[in-house]
Amino acid sequence: MLIYIVRRLAAMIPILLIVAVVIFLFLHMIPGDPARIVAGPEASAQDVENTRIVLGLDRPIYEQFWEFLSGALQGDLGYSFRTREPVMDMISDRIMPTLELSFVSMVWAIGAGMLFGVFAATKRGKWQDQLTMFGATTGISMPSFWLGLMLIELFAVQLGWLPTGGNQSAEHYILPAITLGSQVAAIIARFTRSSLLETLGEDYVRTARAKGAREMRVVWLHALRNALLPVVTMTGMQFGFLLGGSVVVESVFSWPGMGNMLITSVSMRDYPVIQAEMLLFAIQFMLINLLVDVLYAVINPQIRLDS
Repeated sequence: MLIYIVRRLAAMIPILLIVAVVIFLFLHMIPGDPARIVAGPEASAQDVENTRIVLGLDRPIYEQFWEFLSGALQGDLGYSFRTREPVMDMISDRIMPTLELSFVSMVWAIGAGMLFGVFAATKRGKWQDQLTMFGATTGISMPSFWLGLMLIELFAVQLGWLPTGGNQSAEHYILPAITLGSQVAAIIARFTRSSLLETLGEDYVRTARAKGAREMRVVWLHALRNALLPVVTMTGMQFGFLLGGSVVVESVFSWPGMGNMLITSVSMRDYPVIQAEMLLFAIQFMLINLLVDVLYAVINPQIRLDS
């Protein structure tokens, strides 16, 4: 397994290089002049040109890319155009709130999704199954920004039970975590139900029932473990998307994380911050996929990761 992990980590290097090139070129194709934004709307043409020189935007694009790439390889992500702070310091201040929110959202999404998925599978064809799957379909279809605004209106504005934004206490996590994890919970519920229904039809499940095992024991101990394999894969992918989805949710709830900072950086054309965040999201996504493959082998020891 160790050899497999090393090979996967090595394979990430060319992928990250391609991602860095795409991100860099895409940013420079976005309309808008960072020098004009930084200099201000009232700045003269000469002030804008001086700002462009200070930011290094007057140099050829290949020189700018090489500076970004060589600096990233040394752990130097440059300085923000907007604040002139080191990008690494800005990310280190913002990454923990994003990871904490994503973790809380994922924990409740996995728990609720699997619980409702198992419940629906054991009530196959009944009204409980149909109602649960209707709720899951609704959760998948509901835009996260709309759900967040509705939750704020109901629980913060109308009822006054919960705060509208920030991360000062545990109460501040409730609404954004529900908003961020709702789609993931719905997807997990559907996958769990589908996978468990296939497993419940296997011979060993029928054998366990024939031996007099209780239905709850058959479902949770025998069937669910084998049904988890495709669910684990999908859950890992959803966690990667969850980090990306936090961009919208953090903006709705004024969450002091990387997603909120990314929105601000895009509006200000802050290239160094955008490049660093997008590259970091790509690294996180690939590491999560690697972790999922390892968990696959842990859940089912028959799976080998030597190749």
